[in-house]
Amino acid sequence: MPQTDDSPTKNESELRNKLQSRLLILVAAVLWSTSGFFAKSPLFEAWPKEMDGWPVRGPLLAFWRTTFACVLLFPLVRRPHWTMKLIPTTLIFAAMSAAFLTAMTKTNAANAIWLQNTAPVWIFVVGVLVLGDVVHRRDFWLLGFALAGVGLILCFELQGQSIDGTVYGLLGGLTYAGVVISLRWLRHEDSAWLVAMNHFVTGVVLLPYIIYLGIWPSAGQLAFLCAFGIFQMGLPYWLFARGLKGIPGHEASGLVLLEPILVPVWVFLAWRNEASYERPAWWTLVGGSLILFGLLCRYGRFWRRETDLCRIGNRDDQLRRETEDRDGERQES
Repeated sequence: MPQTDDSPTKNESELRNKLQSRLLILVAAVLWSTSGFFAKSPLFEAWPKEMDGWPVRGPLLAFWRTTFACVLLFPLVRRPHWTMKLIPTTLIFAAMSAAFLTAMTKTNAANAIWLQNTAPVWIFVVGVLVLGDVVHRRDFWLLGFALAGVGLILCFELQGQSIDGTVYGLLGGLTYAGVVISLRWLRHEDSAWLVAMNHFVTGVVLLPYIIYLGIWPSAGQLAFLCAFGIFQMGLPYWLFARGLKGIPGHEASGLVLLEPILVPVWVFLAWRNEASYERPAWWTLVGGSLILFGLLCRYGRFWRRETDLCRIGNRDDQLRRETEDRDGERQES
């Protein structure tokens, strides 16, 4: 009997696709969380943070990171397809890269990440009202705890902080929301093509400014920047774009909130003995715990249930195939 659209097999396949998409997003979040490890490296202390009021280290890091990301991404492209939608998408991505890394050089790594993660609010509103994303009641639990956690941290962290760092961080959050919405908007395009073009345009936009600055990395810095671009930028964005094909943007941005929880962990493990190391405050730990609790509320019980359903589906598929094989053997005999 042919399977109908609402058959168990189709539902099981959708559940597996959702689980795979969530796993891709989580791996991307872990890789993204190494940004502080790279950007806060003592290797780049010789680069000035700014000159004559203009950011220097942030754009330099953004340019070289995106350049090496392209080295990984373009060989992965299978279906290049030009569309006018790529123009706003790539420009928003370029603005996000420069704004985020500039914020990270003007404030501590954790603050830059928290400011960027104001994005889920914008993604939720636009995704639901414009893109028609489906919302579950448990999504509001995640959004509520995430806002409480980020709000608590920013309430304390932004007191006495550089206004420039705060502005760049908020701009990074707004443009990051634009990137997620754009990737969801173009989810039917080749993931590697979308992400590669985003990075390529970022490099082209920043190149004139980099030439004007006239600051070039040493051999040791280049090797570090290569790892920065490939493992912290290129690979996770490719995974993220693939994951967005299976789940809504607001859900993906909620899962990515794992990133700011891990950022200070990697910075602590790598650079805690450096003079420039900044220890996270108590409110960062409490806020991160609220976000983590929201993630557990959203996914804990439901992740186990969907995993069990997928296991049942796999077992049913195996039994179905064994039955078909036995029927075939009887017919042959």
